[in-house]
Amino acid sequence: MFWLTVISALYFFLPAYLANMFPSLAKNLPFLNYPVWEKRLGKNKTWRGVLIATLTGGLIFWLQQLAYNKGFTAWAVIDYSGFSIALGFLMGFGAIFGDLVESYYKRKADIIPGKPWVPFDQLDFVIGGLALSFFVYVPKASIVLIIILASPLLHILFNRIGYWLKLQKNKL
Repeated sequence: MFWLTVISALYFFLPAYLANMFPSLAKNLPFLNYPVWEKRLGKNKTWRGVLIATLTGGLIFWLQQLAYNKGFTAWAVIDYSGFSIALGFLMGFGAIFGDLVESYYKRKADIIPGKPWVPFDQLDFVIGGLALSFFVYVPKASIVLIIILASPLLHILFNRIGYWLKLQKNKL
């Protein structure tokens, strides 16, 4: 039962997780490669990343809706058919917005782009994704707690995998 709750919480937050990952995977796409606010956020935070993260959140939520409507309900925290795709877009935008806010404070702390800033690098997108999703749905406290506790561990794991695959410059 405990592990099903963990898997369900992670599955629920999948739109934000993938929204947080996809901008770095799409860094070589030749569109909207303009910094959001280079002076305060650095040159790596682009409009392309904002767009891709937001669209990824919506797309993943839509795929979760399709799976739910086809009978894949075992991991569902919510009745996906009862929610607007806006929840996915909010999770995706919230994830990237949290990352932008963290980058602002990272620059204020004189930490150069790309350098780790533990634990903020691991929680920025989580706080943003959860905060904006609360406009549409507030999950049980246990689900929020699992997401907050598991996300930093998953972030570090995926960062290491990205480093080994030469997609990331720094290994946490």
